[in-house]
Amino acid sequence: MRRGRESAYDRKAPHGLPPTSLVPTNLFDLWIETWRRKVAKGDVIVVRYADDLVVGFENRMEAGRFLEEFRERLAKFGLELHPEKTRLIEFGRFAAQDRERRGEGKPETFTFLGFTHFCGKRRSNGAFIVWRKTAKKRMVAKLQAIKAELRQRMHEPISEVGAWLRKVVTGYYRYHAVPGNIDRLSVFGQRLRRLWRLLLRRRSQRRVAWDRLTLLFARWIPVPRVLHPYPVERFLAIHPRWEPYALKR
Repeated sequence: MRRGRESAYDRKAPHGLPPTSLVPTNLFDLWIETWRRKVAKGDVIVVRYADDLVVGFENRMEAGRFLEEFRERLAKFGLELHPEKTRLIEFGRFAAQDRERRGEGKPETFTFLGFTHFCGKRRSNGAFIVWRKTAKKRMVAKLQAIKAELRQRMHEPISEVGAWLRKVVTGYYRYHAVPGNIDRLSVFGQRLRRLWRLLLRRRSQRRVAWDRLTLLFARWIPVPRVLHPYPVERFLAIHPRWEPYALKR
C-alpha cells in the first residue's frame, strides 16, 4: 500500500452467511467488490473465509463509510454484524509510528482464522511484517480436547497412544506452523508433554523415569518447524507479476 494511515476492519457475522443459507455468500462478495471498484478512492483489500471477513483500507474515513453501508446491506437480509467481533482499528506499515507520534500505544491486534495478527518487524532487516501467532483460546481449546481424549485412552498401549498423538500434533503443525509462530508451537508441545507425563504417572501409580519419558517424547511428539512460506511469497507464487490482472485494483 501507499504511505498513509491504513485501517483494518475485522468482523464476524453470527453464522448468517454460510454457503447453504438462503442468502448465498457470493451475493455479498459481489456487493463488496462493486463497492471497492465504484466507491472506494484508495486501495481496499478483502479477505473472506466462510463468515469471517477482514477488509483493509488506505484511509479511516472510507473504512467507516464501508462499515456503515455494509451494516445497512446486511440488515436488508435480516442479518447483522457480531457486536463483539466487529472493530475498526489502525493497522499496517505506518500504524506504529503514527500512533507513537500521537502519544498512543502499540497498534491493536486482531484474530482471524485462529491466528492473532499484529504489526512487527523482521529481525534480519527491520522491514515491516504482519506476524501471526496461534490464538490463545484456540491453543487452550485444543489442549483441553487432547486431555479429554488422553483420559479415554489411559489404559491403551503406550505405542497406540503415542501414534495417535503424533497424528494429532502433525495435523496441528500443518496448519499453525507459519513463520514467527514457532515459539507458540513450542509452548504447545511443552504443555502436551506435561499432559502425557501426568497421564502416564496416574496410569502406573508411580513416577516414570525421565530417560524413558525423553525417549517417548522424542519418538511420538514431533518438534515444530516452519512449514509455510511468508504470505507475500505465497501470494506472488499464486499471482505472479506477469499475469494480466496482477496489477489491477
